[in-house]
Amino acid sequence: MKKKARHEKIGLVLPGGGARGAYQAGVLKAFLEISQKRSQFPFKIISGTSSGAINAAFLASESHIFHHSVSHLVDLWSNFSSNKVYKTDPITMLKSSLHWFLTIISGGILISNPKSLLDNQPLRKLLEEHIRFSNIEENLNQSNFESLAITSASYKSRKSCTFFQSSSISDNWQRFLREGKTTTLNVDHLMASVALPLIFPAVQIDKEYYGDGAMRQATPLSPAIRLGAEKILIISTHETGERPTISDYHAQYPSFEKITGYMLGALFLDGLYSDIERLDRINQIIINAKNAEIKTNKKLMKHIDYLVIAPSEDPNEIAQKHYHHIPLSIRLLLQGLGLLEDRKSELLSFLLFESVYTKELIDLGYRDGIKKKEEIIDFMGQ
Repeated sequence: MKKKARHEKIGLVLPGGGARGAYQAGVLKAFLEISQKRSQFPFKIISGTSSGAINAAFLASESHIFHHSVSHLVDLWSNFSSNKVYKTDPITMLKSSLHWFLTIISGGILISNPKSLLDNQPLRKLLEEHIRFSNIEENLNQSNFESLAITSASYKSRKSCTFFQSSSISDNWQRFLREGKTTTLNVDHLMASVALPLIFPAVQIDKEYYGDGAMRQATPLSPAIRLGAEKILIISTHETGERPTISDYHAQYPSFEKITGYMLGALFLDGLYSDIERLDRINQIIINAKNAEIKTNKKLMKHIDYLVIAPSEDPNEIAQKHYHHIPLSIRLLLQGLGLLEDRKSELLSFLLFESVYTKELIDLGYRDGIKKKEEIIDFMGQ
């Protein structure tokens, strides 16, 4: 009797990037078009961080019908506006500016320290309206997927914490500066994962406060692998190429805006590609050993294939074209703090939750996905 071919568990890793998360929706749109099984959800493990966590939870909640989940996700990102993510009205912005000003000049004596620059309560409302968290458990029970992982950073323990809901794994895990906790995921876990330091407020879960999942996340591929992924599709929100060095560049002291851009790059980019390089080294060791797996620390190291899809164009340059679409009140606040000196600010590409920008990122993601058609087909084993 002929044995049935064993299908490898495919993991989907969605890193963060604020408004850049729209790019991931575009890639998934292309992936859906390429897929031969439009109704069957192809990913057994879904792992998301920051805005990638929103996409991950949305997909998991609608994983019973793949093409519905993708089309709804594309619709969501196509209709974004900044006031659906954070408060943009002049009164709120004026209060925030005064709060920060009084705190700075008084050293926190006259008034309590502000929690964040922006109030993202509108985002909480949006997530509660569009993501049915009860569906996640139902889809797990129906074996539409196996595990959903959402990563945040604990301000108390200073660890990268992956909250996960799974039908196949129930044990928590502990590693150096990272841990996994089984739970029933809800909107608080998403709000914590997107809580960009200083920009958005931290979120309390149990007895700890958590912030953006990209902080302390040195190994962003680890949650998917730990939950059983045997091959991984990674949809990055940052271009992979090295930026050209300008030969006639004259050194100038970096502005607050430049430093912020550097920090954002370190948060969302460095960990991912360092982890991919680490996976490459492990895969090569296994290949050189001529074994499918190597035992270490009582666990098996296995060769894990992966495919990375990343923007072929710089999202910063796309955002620059839509600089004037960011609400005036937000622009003035950020300019006053030196965070948005001109339209070349990297922060702009993270906070520009406007449809003119997100639609362009969706289109870019779709084009990049279609260009990878043959690689996707080969990767999926279709």
